[in-house]
Amino acid sequence: MTMVVEALALGSEGRSVMVKDTIDIAGYPTRACSRALEDAPPAPRHADVVQALLDAGCRINGKTSLHELAFGTTGLNAWVGTAENPRYPGRVPGGSSSGSAAAVAAGLADFSLGTDTGGSVRVPAACCGVFGLKPSFGRVSRQGVMPAQSSLDCVGPFAADMDMLIEAMRAIDPTFGALPAVADIHIGVVPVSAHPEIQAAVDAALRACGFPLQTLPLPGMQAAYDAGLAVINRETWNACGHLLESGRVGADVAARLLAARDTTDAALAAAEACRAAFTAEVDAALARCPILALPTMPDYPPLVADAADTRAAIGMTALVRPFNLSGHPALSLPFEGASKLPVGLQLVAAKGADELLCAVARELVRRLEP
Repeated sequence: MTMVVEALALGSEGRSVMVKDTIDIAGYPTRACSRALEDAPPAPRHADVVQALLDAGCRINGKTSLHELAFGTTGLNAWVGTAENPRYPGRVPGGSSSGSAAAVAAGLADFSLGTDTGGSVRVPAACCGVFGLKPSFGRVSRQGVMPAQSSLDCVGPFAADMDMLIEAMRAIDPTFGALPAVADIHIGVVPVSAHPEIQAAVDAALRACGFPLQTLPLPGMQAAYDAGLAVINRETWNACGHLLESGRVGADVAARLLAARDTTDAALAAAEACRAAFTAEVDAALARCPILALPTMPDYPPLVADAADTRAAIGMTALVRPFNLSGHPALSLPFEGASKLPVGLQLVAAKGADELLCAVARELVRRLEP
């Protein structure tokens, strides 16, 4: 099964967990599902999050596949194979943490870990119909996670329900506290451009959940998306550009890396200015409503047969990447549109308010249960 690239049996008989192949497990190579890292040596020690899982009594039973070098949104991988989308066959599983989302959707693990640099937990969660959380930047340790240096990347969990997602956070983040009360929470609805069926499904869920709603535009979203792309391009080139010399990087990712190489210092400086401005914009919106809501993806996940051009598919991250730039925690909840295809509802909270984000998400789902 292409969603699992290494079967393992580590730890006790607690919750079963699978982790993305960018996260170090002692004694096993971290290859990021790239043939260019085929000969990587075994990791000398566990990543902090892996050690935390073991300390929490979890059982790690596999490493999961991903879009090569975590540099793509579809999850397509010509070297190890593309993870099947268990709930929506024929559709892409999303990237880059494709295998981690698919493993949970297939029931192969109680929860899984991915990483999210530009939507790489929330997009596959939306594509595969599961829950996925990008914590606040810096909240969960990235020690032992590839790439070593990132101003965007976050380790985050996938689960089939909110209770398990919260349990996962408690396992990987020792500071994750009690969930606060949410009775008086107002939700700010961010207007965006999305497929009519996706917008309709999101609007229906928000109306039905009973939280007071108000419209809160974020006019800096597009600029933040572009800035986030510039930052990830520069940082991924710095981390992985040397692998092109091997001649073994897949054609789609190699093309993106070559394009990323051209990110100028001026573009990066402009992106950092945008980061400051958009962060302030989101903080101001959250001062009015402690939770923001919008679709996770602007369209349904494409068919695998139509998704070969990684650069053409990058728009899948239009509504998620801005919150990597700003560092706010964001969570995707699974719904379906009129065509019975997957829709993600994305919730965003203030930095450090991961517990509130999870509490609101859990209560929202509870209120919508039949």
